[in-house]
Amino acid sequence: MAVAVTVLASGSRGNCTVVASNGTRILVDAGLSCRETFKRLQAVGEEPRALSGIIISHEHSDHVNGLPGLIKKLNVPVYMTGATRHAWKRSLRDSGVKCEPEKFEEFFSGHSFSIGDVNITPFTVPHDAADPVGFTFRAQGVKIALVTDLGYMPASVRQHIRGCDALILESNHDLEMLRGGPYPWVVKQRVMSRVGHLSNEALAEFFSNDYDGNAAFVVLAHLSEHNNHPEVARAAAEHALAPRRTLLHNRVMLASQATPLDSIRF
Repeated sequence: MAVAVTVLASGSRGNCTVVASNGTRILVDAGLSCRETFKRLQAVGEEPRALSGIIISHEHSDHVNGLPGLIKKLNVPVYMTGATRHAWKRSLRDSGVKCEPEKFEEFFSGHSFSIGDVNITPFTVPHDAADPVGFTFRAQGVKIALVTDLGYMPASVRQHIRGCDALILESNHDLEMLRGGPYPWVVKQRVMSRVGHLSNEALAEFFSNDYDGNAAFVVLAHLSEHNNHPEVARAAAEHALAPRRTLLHNRVMLASQATPLDSIRF
């Protein structure tokens, strides 16, 4: 294995992904409990104590719930922006939890940094958090993007994810299912807003109009359990990708809340 990415969980009940190279293991977000994170890491052949670092995209609970437990168990650096750290610490104080990583590293949106032999570029995404970011990862000639929790796909995001070998992108909801679904109207408005979540339709529009067609793998992530269905999301993406499909490119995969996705290896 040279480079691999494995989505351990994706959805409103917890998000967690591993990006690995020959010498580096990075946990992206920590939305599962510590115990469940360890269980899923071991299930995909990863040793939790071999992690090189944990990076956090934003402070919402489905991305940081397991972070206090992981900090207690693992002596690894934790990376997040200063604004995200401030918001996360405030939520910890409000819930009465005491937690402070021994090794904290601050990064800044738009400024690349490295963990081991993996180069990481965080970039701003439109979401209702303190300082939310998506990421691209480069190692050994491979480029991977992980972009969820965004209300729309601005030009800056589209530019960052060009030339990727694997894309992990949000396909959160079907608009009609959301409108007719069980959420209160105020929540529906928030999800559909420009700082909410990306719909199947919005992602399909990106694939049809702005996508460069480069990726060998496209992973649909952060699917709503109430306002989407995996096959509905897959059908929308595959229809939009059809003009660009080849035998080797744009294989569509579905990230799950319940089980890890098969590792994508390069």
